[in-house]
Amino acid sequence: MKIIELNHVAIHVQDVERSCEFYRTVLRLDPIPRPAFTFPGAWFRLGVEQELHIIGERTDPVFSKNRGNHYALRVDDLKEWDSHLRAVQADFIPARRRPDGAWQIFVRDPDGHVVELFTPPPII
Repeated sequence: MKIIELNHVAIHVQDVERSCEFYRTVLRLDPIPRPAFTFPGAWFRLGVEQELHIIGERTDPVFSKNRGNHYALRVDDLKEWDSHLRAVQADFIPARRRPDGAWQIFVRDPDGHVVELFTPPPII
């Protein structure tokens, strides 16, 4: 008995359309088909197999921060992401280096969910 993979991350949002705009424009995620649930939402591709599921009608506050609840996305070029995030005036913490040599940026979505963008440490 074993876990095979992480399939998706689900976040609860107030305004599905506003969140979709953020994830399409700021994080450049591709939307994918979503079943016809009875509640509002949207799905996006995260990498090759994983997905982001946006669930609407959130009324509770979000408690997310870079040292708390967040999820991380490995990216190809953190400098390009930094330039892009600046150009779209995203709410983010600029690149910083972890003690293991990885680089990371933390960006906040319209509801306050934190997403980490990172490049792994160099292979020695």
